[in-house]
Amino acid sequence: MDSTPYADNAVTRMSAKFNQRVQYWLDKSSPHTTARWASLVIALLCYVARVWFLRGFYIVSYGLGIYNLNLLLGFITPQFDPESEGPELPTKADEEFRPFVRRLPEFKFWYASIKSVLIGTAMTFFSVFDVPVFWPILLLYWFVLFFVTMKRQIRHMIKYRYVPFSFGKKRYGKGPVVKDSK
Repeated sequence: MDSTPYADNAVTRMSAKFNQRVQYWLDKSSPHTTARWASLVIALLCYVARVWFLRGFYIVSYGLGIYNLNLLLGFITPQFDPESEGPELPTKADEEFRPFVRRLPEFKFWYASIKSVLIGTAMTFFSVFDVPVFWPILLLYWFVLFFVTMKRQIRHMIKYRYVPFSFGKKRYGKGPVVKDSK
């Protein structure tokens, strides 16, 4: 008798059970935005401290920075590009309001970021990823890339009049309720 179907079945069941538990905790954390982002900051601080004390893994850090910059761009970019599909947001008072829909939703942004930080931290445990590089050049190149990309994105925001953040926007439904004087 061949025992591989039982082994595959056991591995598949364990994998499914693990994925189910992870999904359960992700679903439970969904409404707790502040706690999720605080956990990302803590994980990022632990990663930075590890890289600082090890004095290495700068290529991993650079890759992590580029990946998270790409995620940030997806987060602040509208799902539908106004250049190719026409203006999405109203430019006059009598036009219909269309809310800002992100290309990358907030939860997916957080989830991809936390996974990248945890994978980056795991990579620091293997010396094969500690490639010797002159880190100031990588840091300078990342900052240049960040500022050029953000400059382009901010010009796009100004040109098509959209703000991807909710603070500073007018809120409806909050405040004192006016009662009838009948």
